[in-house]
Amino acid sequence: MRPQRLFLLLSLLFTVLLPFLPLVLWSISEKWFYPDLLPQAFGPRAWSYVFGTAGDQLVFGLYISFTLALVTTLVSLVLGIPAGRALGLYDFAGKKLISLLLILPIIVPPLSVAMGLHLWFIRLGLAETFIGVVLVHLIFCLPYTIFVLWGVFTDYNPEFEEQARSLGASPVRVLLQVTLPMILPGITVAALFSFLLSWSQYLSTLIIGGGKMLTLPILLFSLMDSGDRPVAAAVSLVFILPAMLALLASAHNLGRHGLQGVR
Repeated sequence: MRPQRLFLLLSLLFTVLLPFLPLVLWSISEKWFYPDLLPQAFGPRAWSYVFGTAGDQLVFGLYISFTLALVTTLVSLVLGIPAGRALGLYDFAGKKLISLLLILPIIVPPLSVAMGLHLWFIRLGLAETFIGVVLVHLIFCLPYTIFVLWGVFTDYNPEFEEQARSLGASPVRVLLQVTLPMILPGITVAALFSFLLSWSQYLSTLIIGGGKMLTLPILLFSLMDSGDRPVAAAVSLVFILPAMLALLASAHNLGRHGLQGVR
């Protein structure tokens, strides 16, 4: 590896990992008082609590959070791909109105959106249910998915599909072997946005889930309110790890495929 690239890589790693250093120090500290730069005493109490006393609760929170994020991401892609295709390839009446409606859940504070929908979800029997929480997550995730895929399909050339059909390819084969491979980088970015947004949802999950959907962000905020910083730091690192893995997997996929075939 060239020295310039090595220096750039090390600089990037340092920039990304530096904000997590205080969390690591807090998670292994026993005493850390101002104005000392480092903890006065170290110990495994926080991690013993995470993997011992709160282990079952933490694993359950991880499971619920991952399941919610995964289902939300899949539904966002199923709905976002055709919507992004329609918005990117065609001009029709009401297109600007649709884009405005898609922006509203993004620019309106999440608390207002969740509180406004709570009454409707209660009347529909969706409050305190898994489906209800997925639906409220979709309100925040789906616009990002559609906007990303809208941009992808703006530069997409549908003539490749026509050529495949003229050679005898079935609609399913065109979808699997032509369309999806060409928009795969956009799907990867959209899936990453949707997963991370759903993974980090707190207020909407708390309000619509009614406390029955015990996700990792809800556990983390309760620990932060308790004032036990070492334990909160340890749980924060556990919370960050799946998101970092999703980011690295997406970066690896984009690094292999780049933007080939999108244009």
